[in-house]
Amino acid sequence: MAASADIAVNLTSSSVGIISVIVFVIAYAFVMAEEVTHLRKSKPVILSAGIIWALIAFHFMGDKEMAHMVEASVRHGILEYAELFLFLLVAMTYINSMDNREVFNALRSWLTIKGFTYKQLFVITGVIAFFLSPIIDNLTTALVLCAVLLAVGKDNNKFISIGCINIVVAANAGGAFSPFGDITTLMVWQKGILNFFDFFAIFIPSVVNYVVPAFIMYFFVENGTPKSSGETIVMRRGAKRIIFLFFLTIVTAVSFHNFLTLPPMLGMMVGFGYLSIFSYYLQMTHGKSKTDSIEKFDVLKKVSKAEWDTLLFFFGVILSVGGLGFIGYLSMINNFMYVELGATWANILVGILSAILDNIPVMFAVLTMNPPMEESQWLLVTLTTGVGGSMLSIGSAAGVALMGQARGKYTFLGHLKWTPVIALGYVASIYTHILINF
Repeated sequence: MAASADIAVNLTSSSVGIISVIVFVIAYAFVMAEEVTHLRKSKPVILSAGIIWALIAFHFMGDKEMAHMVEASVRHGILEYAELFLFLLVAMTYINSMDNREVFNALRSWLTIKGFTYKQLFVITGVIAFFLSPIIDNLTTALVLCAVLLAVGKDNNKFISIGCINIVVAANAGGAFSPFGDITTLMVWQKGILNFFDFFAIFIPSVVNYVVPAFIMYFFVENGTPKSSGETIVMRRGAKRIIFLFFLTIVTAVSFHNFLTLPPMLGMMVGFGYLSIFSYYLQMTHGKSKTDSIEKFDVLKKVSKAEWDTLLFFFGVILSVGGLGFIGYLSMINNFMYVELGATWANILVGILSAILDNIPVMFAVLTMNPPMEESQWLLVTLTTGVGGSMLSIGSAAGVALMGQARGKYTFLGHLKWTPVIALGYVASIYTHILINF
């Protein structure tokens, strides 16, 4: 319904369309200025979503058929958001649970005791992010490794900032060559355009995309070593089992999608069930270990500590961009690009657009238009939408999530300083893909 509306409706030159664009641009300006204004990024985009859809609904008030189409499109957007929301909420709950069990502090203690320098930690977290994201997706990977980075870096904001940028780039690059690494690759795979093993053709370009900026940033990481208290932190009772349940949850989510053709979100919710049952066990056996804290472990308290600003930001973005798509802007942009510019330049620009508008709606627009392209071009647009979002902190789910998790340490402006270097990796990866796969 949303796809047909995007093609059938054209309000781009109307007052509704123009006002909607202005509202969205103003909202995103506040998102980008969060570091200065201290206005949570979710607030302006939630308001933007409501205004845009209210304008559309008001325009079609006298047309029952179009009014139903507007309602169906809003519900479609809410469904897409619900899947992302539940997936992310479970991932955040597991991370908060592992944090409660001292997993990340124990890892920080181990890394500092080992004597790894900031430069070595920069490389270690980046490499892990690149190879972990194809398995558990770039968003979850970024959340896990950022938690480790915050634990290791402590109050060294400069290291945490550049380390988070490195993780975002690595996670997005690693997720680009796997159907499970990013929502956009999953969309292409589900559409049947590329087979499972076709994605691995962009493995080398993905490596280039990560290595080029990481190599340059490496020289700007300080030479020191994180301070160690010398204290060995022991994980609390149940920590290893929660780690196991987390990976079991990821396997469940992948299996639900791969074998049962069910949304991965449902598998994640089953994983939340694993954690809930284990939480009950920890409560019933509380006090049997010296590592037990005074307060009993309660999984619902871990849910309450999720980064709600980030979760609500996704709601605003998905509904706002969905409204602009309904008006006809996404179709107009993609028609112009693929007809006037050609597939290669269009796919390169798609990656740049994904850094501004988020890669999910951009890829949805490309799949809706379904331009006649060869496999190498579909691989190119998969690569660009996967890694293009790394150029801005708001360009990918990983970047947005880390802005919430490392609030005040990893920011939009801090990431923007490294955009030219990340863009260099973007160009290098495209050139590598053209050399290898065209």
